[in-house]
Amino acid sequence: MASSSGKEPRLYQKVAEKLVALIESGDYTVGMRLPAERDLASMFSVSRPTIREAVIALELESFVEVRMGSGVYVIENRKGKSRFSDKDVGPFELTEARALFEGEAAGLAATMITDEELSLLSGTLDEMACENKNDMDTHEAADKKFHMIIAKATNNSAITSVIEQLWDERESSKLTKRMYEKVRNSGLKPSVDEHREIYEALKSRDAKTARDLMRAHLMRVIDGILEATEVEAVEAARKQTIKIRERFSQTRKLG
Repeated sequence: MASSSGKEPRLYQKVAEKLVALIESGDYTVGMRLPAERDLASMFSVSRPTIREAVIALELESFVEVRMGSGVYVIENRKGKSRFSDKDVGPFELTEARALFEGEAAGLAATMITDEELSLLSGTLDEMACENKNDMDTHEAADKKFHMIIAKATNNSAITSVIEQLWDERESSKLTKRMYEKVRNSGLKPSVDEHREIYEALKSRDAKTARDLMRAHLMRVIDGILEATEVEAVEAARKQTIKIRERFSQTRKLG
């Protein structure tokens, strides 16, 4: 359904609303496990990342609980609850946009970055390593600083504004914040080595390499989000472990 602001809901929001309707109608009752992600993706004809965003949106509204190693369970069926903000961009779309914009920005920055900006960029690498080592809850402040220095090094205020807006969206979106929280809780942190490679390409004024490395880095961020929020992969591993234990248990009995 269209939002009160007149904006068309995002795809994951449409899926979330359909799942809420199924919960409210009693198709999925409290305590019931939702179908597997691949089955939901097939049911709604969307990608699995879209299903994952919809599930996290439902989790934020307390309709479901995501139990790693088990699945997604309905915990609430109360009509009239608040719905999903049409301002929230999903983390996969957001990071894909960053890969496109920041990749080109890195290529442009490589042709005009100053020694002073390179020095600032080098400093953020040390800050990033410190944050990672001390497990500082700074929401990757050094990471953002690194990317914004590159954006500003393009000497293009429009590019800088767009990239800053994408970062602001990442920090303001409840959905994206929850996704990154799951990433941090899984132990994944900003890769200092990947950022250092980008820095070296910029220092060498190698536009193509800087662009390619930035894009590759941000696509790996997407992989990290997928890995950290993969409920079914954990479940599959758990089942395999159980099978192995049962097998060895039977072997011991034979002995």
